[in-house]
Amino acid sequence: MVGACRATPASRVKVNSYAGAGAPVGRVDTQQGLCYDEGERSPPLKGDNMTTQHTRAFAYVGNYTRIEPYARGRADGINVYSLDLSSGAMSLLQTVEGAINPTFLTLDSTQRHLYAVNAVPEIDDHPGGAISAYAVDRQTGLLTYLNRQSTGGPGPCFVTVDATDSFVLATNYQGGSVAVLPIRTDGSLDAMSDFVQHVGSSVNARRQEKAHAHSVNIDQKNCHALVCDLGMDKVMIYRLDLAAGRLIPNNQPWVRSRPGAGPRHLSFHPNGRYAYVINELDSTVSVYAYDAGHGALTELQTLSTLPQDFIGDNTTAEVRVAPSGRFVYGSNRGHDSIVIYAVDEQTGRLTYVGHEASQGKIPRNFTLSPDGALMLVANQDSDTIVAFHVDRQTGKLTPTGQITSSPSPVCVKVAVMEGTE
Repeated sequence: MVGACRATPASRVKVNSYAGAGAPVGRVDTQQGLCYDEGERSPPLKGDNMTTQHTRAFAYVGNYTRIEPYARGRADGINVYSLDLSSGAMSLLQTVEGAINPTFLTLDSTQRHLYAVNAVPEIDDHPGGAISAYAVDRQTGLLTYLNRQSTGGPGPCFVTVDATDSFVLATNYQGGSVAVLPIRTDGSLDAMSDFVQHVGSSVNARRQEKAHAHSVNIDQKNCHALVCDLGMDKVMIYRLDLAAGRLIPNNQPWVRSRPGAGPRHLSFHPNGRYAYVINELDSTVSVYAYDAGHGALTELQTLSTLPQDFIGDNTTAEVRVAPSGRFVYGSNRGHDSIVIYAVDEQTGRLTYVGHEASQGKIPRNFTLSPDGALMLVANQDSDTIVAFHVDRQTGKLTPTGQITSSPSPVCVKVAVMEGTE
């Protein structure tokens, strides 16, 4: 019987002046756990017990470093910024050069390690892209390159870490596949422990000619991984075998989207009972009831992300649930806006609240601060990151006036470090 939820070349770095020195970076050795109880909202984080004396916030921005058919890659590598959580003001601290197309980023639960995709068809003279690992100095926010490993397929576009910080999971968009990579004790990556190839297509001959795995999200119990495949019009569901580092097809192996929808990204509600999928090709958001015990999805509702009177081309990109669980946000590329929905926490269903202009072109990704009071929007084609205050009672957004120049931004991750090291 498979224990599905059990777990038993250096970059050149350019650093802006910044006061402060960090303690040595290392992984926390904690006991790795089983599935989490139904009542838990999320797995417990691993980390030191810290006495809160001050708070430091940083923003990590992934971007394009190469010119692509769909992006004017003008960045030099991952950009690290200090972040004022009250205003959204950002100040550049570091550019980590040598990171090729680091378009999507994630942090582990301790915020001591960052992982970035290298969104290319081949790297290090081998076919397929890669995931690069970095150590994070929790005092200064600065990154130190550790290593990189192949994802086995071209064009990795999404990366996440399981709750025990034991494995990285990544999707290869161009290759239509999913990779699992073990994490070593120092935060660096081992070679793949599993590789799953998707096979299929759908009705859009240009965008859905084959499988295009676009994202992978692990549920709060750390038992199932859900993969949005834009090319197949399916959300694939896998059980996580953390003892072996493998993905096992779930009893419900997938749920189908509407033909031509193109599921792209997914976000779980904090209560773990609902999942929200943004569909890139038909500009919609789909609401699913989620049975965490069985990893099962049931569609409840699908809504447009666009105003009724909008005429023009649009694709969607990111979807986020507010930390409070009261609101869902999605980004529109073309309409160049953030759509806002209110959540009925009894049913998970959405009600339209409004739109807020992204203050730039092609809002690819956005993120919320841990308290949900600040949103940062990455406008890829405007080379800007725009800050918004979030009204946590109404969900509405108001620009703070802070606009940060950042070349070809794709992904923004916020880390808030509290206490001393």
